Amino acid sequence: MDFAGVITTVLTSSDAPPGLLPAREQMALSLGWHIILACFGVAFPTMIYVVHRRGIVRGDPVALGLAKRWAKVSAVLFAIGAVSGTVLSFEMGILWPGLMGRFGDVLGLPFAFEGLSFFVEAIFLGIYLYGWDRMPPRRHLAMLIPMGLAGVVGTFCVISVNAWMNNPTGFKIVNGEVTDVNPWRAMFNDGVYLQFAHMWFAAFMVVGFVVAGVYAAGMLKGRVDAHHRLGFTVPFVFATIAAVVQPFIGHILGLRVGDTQPSKLAAFELATTTEQPAPLRLGGVLIDGKVHGAIDIPKIGSLIARNSFDKPVPGLDTVPAADRPPVNITHLAFQSMVGLGTLLAIVVVVFWIARWRGHDLLPKRWFLRGAVIAGPLAIVAMEAGWIATEVGRQPWVVWGILRTEDAASQSAGLWWSYAAAVVIYVGMTIGAFVVLRSMARRWRAGEEDLPSPYGPGTATVDEGVR
Repeated sequence: MDFAGVITTVLTSSDAPPGLLPAREQMALSLGWHIILACFGVAFPTMIYVVHRRGIVRGDPVALGLAKRWAKVSAVLFAIGAVSGTVLSFEMGILWPGLMGRFGDVLGLPFAFEGLSFFVEAIFLGIYLYGWDRMPPRRHLAMLIPMGLAGVVGTFCVISVNAWMNNPTGFKIVNGEVTDVNPWRAMFNDGVYLQFAHMWFAAFMVVGFVVAGVYAAGMLKGRVDAHHRLGFTVPFVFATIAAVVQPFIGHILGLRVGDTQPSKLAAFELATTTEQPAPLRLGGVLIDGKVHGAIDIPKIGSLIARNSFDKPVPGLDTVPAADRPPVNITHLAFQSMVGLGTLLAIVVVVFWIARWRGHDLLPKRWFLRGAVIAGPLAIVAMEAGWIATEVGRQPWVVWGILRTEDAASQSAGLWWSYAAAVVIYVGMTIGAFVVLRSMARRWRAGEEDLPSPYGPGTATVDEGVR
């Protein structure tokens, strides 16, 4: 399974199975699109909980209004995510029969738990939306807890599958057959905890910056009121914590890559030969075995990759040519993730230092413009991180055991499936934009109690007063 297969078209050789390229293209589209919605499933319930609790404890009608609006937005995104998630569940077997046919028993447990988590999240989202002004306030608020936990558990299960692909365990291969399957060991493999933490904080970065950017855009248009300030501040606080913590998790995760996947580390660092100490190469591409256009900073490469000023960074020359990943894509995606993540961390630190010193940047239009841009940049950083992770694992779909071309379907008819997926995702994107924009327009016009897919209608009791 190649998350960034759309970019790795150049890897497809003439003797590759006919289904490899369309499988890569379709999986790249599906996962790259769905992962954004998955972030909202992880982070948005927690943000809604914070503003809803503030509304109850402080009797704040602005906070309660935000909670109600965000819940309806969450319902729309969840409904769309259900469609894209269903598409993905079929794609695993259709596009990658060599993976699921051979390792289905190993990977069945996390996929089963992910399905259960999806249903739990749907149930409690429905109860929460229905419960406005129909349940005691604190019991209603508590409905967000299982909803949020289900989103986290479901994401953990999906990440555990990907972590297993990078750290295969929980089985033995005897005479070419998979035996002695231990699905619990496969699910809780050695790489899952750090990889999940990296994704979990990435989800809060994406959702925090995107939601804060929506309210920053409103303030740029003159809507400077308590609603917009609170709508900006709460997600921006979550984004701040995630942006500051994320580089440390990424650094620890990178140190582990050096021990488990040296070819991926070599591609990250654009190291053609083993160097001790290794420089940090900013930018640059590999052409005909030589690095062009890179800026070298002495010793910093060893510090970042190996946590030492003098430890070596393994080079691509230590890896057989057939087992090397596409270096330029991996390197540039990795540096894009790190560069954008560092930029976002600097932005939030500057904001809070300025605020601590008595300077509020929210009235500054240049800052608001930057806050609007931060949302898309966070999405790009997350997507680049996944590209680096998945392309850097190539040519293996299961590291060191199963090659991607051996896992792909033999059917050339997958191009029709890919075309259908393009139509579905374009349609869902347009539909989500139209619905959310319509909701925002009606809210600005004063229509607070909009119908939702899970609610029966409007209510007449103010939960804050109750």
